[in-house]
Amino acid sequence: MKEALLKILNLPLPLKAILASSAFFGFICDHILDITMTYNEQFLSVGFVVLLDGFFGILAGIKREGFKTYKALKVLRNIFTWWLILFVILSIETSFKVSWLSETIVLPFMVFQIISALKNASMAGFIKMELLNEILDKIDNHKGKRNVD
Repeated sequence: MKEALLKILNLPLPLKAILASSAFFGFICDHILDITMTYNEQFLSVGFVVLLDGFFGILAGIKREGFKTYKALKVLRNIFTWWLILFVILSIETSFKVSWLSETIVLPFMVFQIISALKNASMAGFIKMELLNEILDKIDNHKGKRNVD
């Protein structure tokens, strides 16, 4: 064991740098893999919600103004952004042993994404406007009836 450690210490500096950086990146990749596999349901559900909203958004956009590549690519940007946010939040939860952070921060935004998906589905013609209004009216029953003229 002592000889192996001395062999590593006697390596040239470039090899030491390669060895240290590969160990560091291996640790980071292992941490990313551990977080994503432990909480894979959250990553999948966030991905599905963003993809659902993006799918109906693209269809509504095609109906309204034709296909726009840059708008379709925004779906991929959004999904990776949400996955990064979720990863950072879950990493903080794991480090500080709290379990409420992801539900408090991510869940409200996912509800808004689902409402956006419903609106996009309505604009694309998959949901009738009357049904969408009925769904949205049932969200806040305590506010009373809405006057629709």
